[in-house]
Amino acid sequence: MSNSSYRDGAGPSSSHGFSESERPSDVKSTRTTGTSATVTKPLLPSGIIGDVHSISSVSRAGSDAAVDYHDEDDYPEGGLRAWLVVFGSWLALFASLGLMNVLATFDTYVSAKDLPKHGAGTIGGVISVYSLLSFALGIYVGPFFDRYGPRYLILAGIMCLVISLIIVSISTRQWHLIASFGILSGLGSALLFTPSIAAIGHFFQKRRGLATGVATTAGSVSAVVFPFMVEKLFQKVGWPWAMRALALICLAVTIGANFLIRSRLPPLSDQVSKVPRPDPRMFAIKGLPLAAVAIFLMQFAAFLPLSYLSAFVLSKGFSDRFSFDVITILNAASAFGRVVAGFLADIIGPFNASIIFTFLTSIACFAIWLPVGASKGGLIAFALVFGFTSGSNVSLMPVTIGKLCPTRNYGRYFGTVYTIVSLAALMAIPVVNAVVTSQRGNYWGVVVMSGAFYAASAVVFGAARVSIVGWRFWTAF
Repeated sequence: MSNSSYRDGAGPSSSHGFSESERPSDVKSTRTTGTSATVTKPLLPSGIIGDVHSISSVSRAGSDAAVDYHDEDDYPEGGLRAWLVVFGSWLALFASLGLMNVLATFDTYVSAKDLPKHGAGTIGGVISVYSLLSFALGIYVGPFFDRYGPRYLILAGIMCLVISLIIVSISTRQWHLIASFGILSGLGSALLFTPSIAAIGHFFQKRRGLATGVATTAGSVSAVVFPFMVEKLFQKVGWPWAMRALALICLAVTIGANFLIRSRLPPLSDQVSKVPRPDPRMFAIKGLPLAAVAIFLMQFAAFLPLSYLSAFVLSKGFSDRFSFDVITILNAASAFGRVVAGFLADIIGPFNASIIFTFLTSIACFAIWLPVGASKGGLIAFALVFGFTSGSNVSLMPVTIGKLCPTRNYGRYFGTVYTIVSLAALMAIPVVNAVVTSQRGNYWGVVVMSGAFYAASAVVFGAARVSIVGWRFWTAF
């Protein structure tokens, strides 16, 4: 058996792959001679250090996967073309994540001015629908990306975003907003988000964490730029033209993304991959169910402070201006955290990095937010530490999932797991509302819940890691 026949970064050209003697005994593979490469039971040989994509590349219970990993170990790992893909992903994420960040500004303006007959529940419903669709539709968007590439998805996402914002500009009723922004914008965000992340995996393997971290800083930048810009537009030109200006900005940004984002690898030749639909058998891969649970807990925990920190600051008697400053500090720190976490993941492995950062985020909640969060200095310290450590939520999650799948199915796995995460977005707000109400407006329950869920996420990430590589703490995974 030739060393070159076992792909996905496991050939002799990969410094982190299996040697001939280290390969699992139940792996049989050929290049393209008609013999299928099958992994019936993912085993981990002793001595694995670094990337182990191949241990689960085609471990789907009950499926016969005909796999050719040719070209999967030839990742560019940089160069103009690869970094242009990262830049294109940055542009697409700037628009899709930016609209999510601007919803809080909509809440204040719509409830108080242009649509006074609708209360805060109007935008609350829009936020729920938008968040759910943005993440949940990944279960179909991901497989479509794997099969057909990003071009049609990005183009459709652009059309959905721009048209939805134009319709929002003339909306006068509650159902108008839910249909246009909640549903249509949510669909557009899903069409942009998943392929933007998955495309990076086609060009980076050893440096995938860093590349993904750089791309996801778009969310942090847009979290500062979009709310500030929209607030100023509301004051100067009103709701209709503010929405049209936002549509024009999103159009300009995402057109660039459409030309820059591309896939590199052809789809897998197995029968499952020929149909762009979810495959629940992927959860038979060792460690993947636990990883999905850990990511769910992490995202649930993240929604709590991100949604309620501003209200918490105001409840302590601070001004609206200071509340805005705290959120700005948090988002700025988050941008650095996403890059640093991604860089670290490339060295010690995404699971190890996820355990470290989720644990540190839990400490930030219990050691800073809970005891000294009522003071100005304490809030600034918490925003800096929490922003930096929680920034890893976005950058590490795709890389962690990519560790357990072949790159050609990256979109399918990533989109399916994020569909599970969408339930966290749907559940977090009503759960926390109930907690705050039960505490008569006191937010200590939110603080404790956020820290506890982050701690639980770190534990489950650790369990997932142990289930795959055992108790060898020195193993980069």
